[in-house]
Amino acid sequence: MIPYYVVDAFASKPFEGNPAGVCVLDNWIDNELMQQIAAENRLSETAFVVRQSTGSYMLRWFTPTNEIDLCGHATFGTAFVLFRFYEPDAEVLRFYAPYKGYDLVCKRAGDRIQMEFPRIEPQPLPFQQTMADAVGAMPHDVLATERDLILVFDNEAVVNSLQPNMPKVAQLEHGLSVYATAPSKTWDYVARAFWPKIGIPEDPVCGSMQSALVPYWSKRLDKRKLVCRQTSARGGTVWCEDTGSAVLISGTGTLYLQGQIL
Repeated sequence: MIPYYVVDAFASKPFEGNPAGVCVLDNWIDNELMQQIAAENRLSETAFVVRQSTGSYMLRWFTPTNEIDLCGHATFGTAFVLFRFYEPDAEVLRFYAPYKGYDLVCKRAGDRIQMEFPRIEPQPLPFQQTMADAVGAMPHDVLATERDLILVFDNEAVVNSLQPNMPKVAQLEHGLSVYATAPSKTWDYVARAFWPKIGIPEDPVCGSMQSALVPYWSKRLDKRKLVCRQTSARGGTVWCEDTGSAVLISGTGTLYLQGQIL
């Protein structure tokens, strides 16, 4: 049996934020079985974690169709579970993610959990009409990382009202995911995240996208500390900081489910 939890990450109450599955393993199980569990769970990501030593863990993430290199909300969910049930006296947890060799750090920060993620500077990308056709609106700027496509809009109302054509999004030449973002009057910026290429039409609250969005908005707004509201149907708030060498991502969460996978 595998201890299994579902945490609503970046949520102030249940049914908000992004639900993440967390499986706490004694040892690694077969990749095929992890993929089958993630597909059965049907959450955007299920995390699998194995303890190496006190406060130190190996961490992997699976969508319903693929293993993925980096996931913010499922890392948050994993830290939430470990702090609550396995490491109640710990202030810091360290994770090694072997897919891309990332070293991640999670800390208690009052009623929040703070994650230290890699800082990824997005670069300009030439606009293609297929991008606007896919999301249903014309972006002001187009940026990209090695993995992701970022569409920047002038108005948060445009981002909030997007109804992307998911088959067209999945056919875009660049971007495992597509992020839509804009400045906000209430928050520093709003954002949405679309991942149809790996079986996730819209990720309710995406933590890993902040690795690229925070450097962009920090420079544009001339602010190190930023607050992002992800304006999906569930919604969620993420507090961020650009340290110059890393991106700090903080939020609150709630436990939705605790059980066992038989």
